[in-house]
Amino acid sequence: MDRSNKPASIGVAASLPQPTVTVHENRIDASLPTGESVTVYLYGATVTSWKLATGEEQLFVSEKAHLDGSKPIRGGIPVVFPVFGPPPKNHATSSLPQHGFARNSYWEFLGKSSSESLGNDTRKGDDSVVLDFGLSSAMLSEQFRKAWSYDFGLVYSVTLFKDSLRTSLRVQNQGNQPFEFQFLMHTYLRIKDILSIRIKNLQSKTYVDKTESYAVKTDSSPAVVIMRETDSVYQSLDPNVPIIVASSEDDNPIFSIFREGLDDLTIWNPWVEKAKGMSDFGDDEYRQMVCVEPGSVSCWQTLDAEDAWESGQTIRSGH
Repeated sequence: MDRSNKPASIGVAASLPQPTVTVHENRIDASLPTGESVTVYLYGATVTSWKLATGEEQLFVSEKAHLDGSKPIRGGIPVVFPVFGPPPKNHATSSLPQHGFARNSYWEFLGKSSSESLGNDTRKGDDSVVLDFGLSSAMLSEQFRKAWSYDFGLVYSVTLFKDSLRTSLRVQNQGNQPFEFQFLMHTYLRIKDILSIRIKNLQSKTYVDKTESYAVKTDSSPAVVIMRETDSVYQSLDPNVPIIVASSEDDNPIFSIFREGLDDLTIWNPWVEKAKGMSDFGDDEYRQMVCVEPGSVSCWQTLDAEDAWESGQTIRSGH
């Protein structure tokens, strides 16, 4: 499928180190000359690994996750589109599965680009690499195409930097009628222990508590501390204010999440009992992860015929 501003192929310079991109049957691996790496599975265009130069993994993927395309991958960064959560009744998405079809479909690898092809200074070698993935209505299974019959095109870009990872989505309405959609990046961050973190910059913000019958609440604490099952959807956040996952011990940032065009944020951890009830999730793995999920889910985005919509997140590691 076509994408806007299609980058040129990575140039070869004998004297300068270049990113390495390896195409496998079911996944794409990329690494920078300095050692950072990322892995993206074609099933769901799901980022399953992001490692720093030290080799330290930044994303959580369950040891019980299915990587064979039999079900959505439990962990990494699944793409949620065109509906978040169980689809509402009497809506265009009502026949779709929970979280839509993007994470349940095979995407196409569109290619790669680098610092050089993006016009950046590369005198010290490339310091980033971009992987682009596409999904269109023609690529959907017959079941999904029947359930949601709009003509669309998605371009999902994964950009690996030395200290951060950016994921962004461009939605194109390729049909002659408008459609509504929601979008979210279901980001699983790897942490040492759920009791040792606090999430900042959400004080005084309104959220929907899905663990308490969708009660609408206002966060009064200076930082979110997770000590039980948590499924909170914060609404109408300022994208210019980063969300900080910090250490409870010294308050130093572990992750900083920057958002573009995404005003909502979901925080999720299944805790003990719910984790035990999930076949693709280890009983004690809830301690090693927290989902901090930028999205546009509190209302519907309407995209007119031939229009496009873009958004993204950048996760910066404080490790």
